Amino acid sequence: MTAKLYSLATSHPSQAARVMLELKGIEHQVVDLLPGLHPLLLRARGFGAGTVPALSSDRTRVQGSLRISRFLDEVKAEPPLFPSDPERRRAVEEAEAWGEAELQPLPRRMFRWGTVHHPELRRWLAELSGMPLPGVAATVNAPVAKRFARAVDASDDRVRADLAALPAMLDRVDQWVADGTIGGEEVNAADCQIASSIRVLLAFEEVRPMVELRPSAELAMRLFAAYPDPVPLRLPPDWLPAG
Repeated sequence: MTAKLYSLATSHPSQAARVMLELKGIEHQVVDLLPGLHPLLLRARGFGAGTVPALSSDRTRVQGSLRISRFLDEVKAEPPLFPSDPERRRAVEEAEAWGEAELQPLPRRMFRWGTVHHPELRRWLAELSGMPLPGVAATVNAPVAKRFARAVDASDDRVRADLAALPAMLDRVDQWVADGTIGGEEVNAADCQIASSIRVLLAFEEVRPMVELRPSAELAMRLFAAYPDPVPLRLPPDWLPAG
């Protein structure tokens, strides 16, 4: 099987899907779409929704990191992304689902909040995505940034609440590392799902001190070393938890 993975350069679930493809040894091409235009570009390619990651192959089209992990195990059994032992599989599935539903949105909201409030972050994204005239693109895309921020509730209150909740969420991740659900020798779907989000948090310079000494940071850097770093996100200092 050969595949195309449609992505955004900063999309951590897309990074998770990329690493899963690499682990499986499946030949693939990563196609980074232009931010803001990606919903239209995906629908033009026959996908039902405008979100990444989106995987196309000679067999089907699949969107979303949870669906992609299961699809890849169906088309190529080895190496498995889920343990064969039923109890261990349930633990990995629980961690993966939590990573997708609870942890994954935090860096997304922080980043989209930043694109609304800081033109330099929009310019950085335009440069990273290969847009022509990135300074102009940063100005023109301001309304687009606001629309995408509203779509995920990237408001002041929500991002501030996310930062307050982050230490407890990182404690939960550390517990999964300690009990072997993630961070073992055999990389699983939960490793990819959770570590990709941790890697983005490490790329946010003001958030990095909250994360970098934790056990999950080593896993994130091992699996996702190539993530663009640093991301020029600036957060109000009084939003960051003390200590």
